[in-house]
Amino acid sequence: MPAASGIAAIVVSHQSIETIDDCLVRLRAAQGVTQVRIVDNASRDGTLEAVQRHASADPRLHFIGNPDNPGFSFACNQGARDSDARWLAFVNPDCLLEADALARLLAHAERIDGDCLLGADLVDEHGRRDAAARRRAPSFVAMLHDPSARELAQAPDDLRPLQAVDAVSGALMLMPRRLFERIGGFDDGYRLHAEDLDLCRRAREAGALVAVANDVRVLHLRGVSSRARPLFVEWHKHRGLWRYFRKFEADAVSWQMRAAVWCAIWLRFPLVALRQWTRA
Repeated sequence: MPAASGIAAIVVSHQSIETIDDCLVRLRAAQGVTQVRIVDNASRDGTLEAVQRHASADPRLHFIGNPDNPGFSFACNQGARDSDARWLAFVNPDCLLEADALARLLAHAERIDGDCLLGADLVDEHGRRDAAARRRAPSFVAMLHDPSARELAQAPDDLRPLQAVDAVSGALMLMPRRLFERIGGFDDGYRLHAEDLDLCRRAREAGALVAVANDVRVLHLRGVSSRARPLFVEWHKHRGLWRYFRKFEADAVSWQMRAAVWCAIWLRFPLVALRQWTRA
């Protein structure tokens, strides 16, 4: 298959030595993958050396070694620019795909009339489903008035092989390059977390279908690279939520409501930090 007509798998790694080798072995064996791009954000645990070994054995694999950590969104955009395949698959290094997983996602996508952004049924090592695989778009104003609105997870509908949702998990996304370029790719302003909610929202606003393929199951070993820096992760998660609110809701509400949302987000952070410190 010509490289430009297949799938470019984009992997952003950071301190991912626990899973990167297995991830790349599987991606190199994946059906329909004609390009693999690894963007490493300043790993110091041997991740980049593992990636270099795969690159020396497979000409489809290129890597970019960033000297610092510019964030997940920035690195995803780097990997996309370094490839030219018609389809882009963003794959976390802790996602372990079966050989036919991306080909089956692609088969779903090619049956859709129009652009789409697809995710898969993500499960952990115990078979438990990842709630982030099917989400409603957050409304921070609604969350202030109704605590039940804070629950974003949507129940899986296994009667539908393809289930429309507001957002899928950034751990695994498949979309056509033309859609990615039309909406401007990932927003570089996010460092970590909420960038997938943002991308899915902009894809829907551009007329694309966002959906989960319930019949494509993928093992996702969540948070492997973030365990060593939980406070860093939480800080950028809260920062990402505030950025999302400012982009999509803030202009339509009063300054008092903006202040209330700011407090709701940022007063939560010290509570989470204290919980993380207690566990440590």
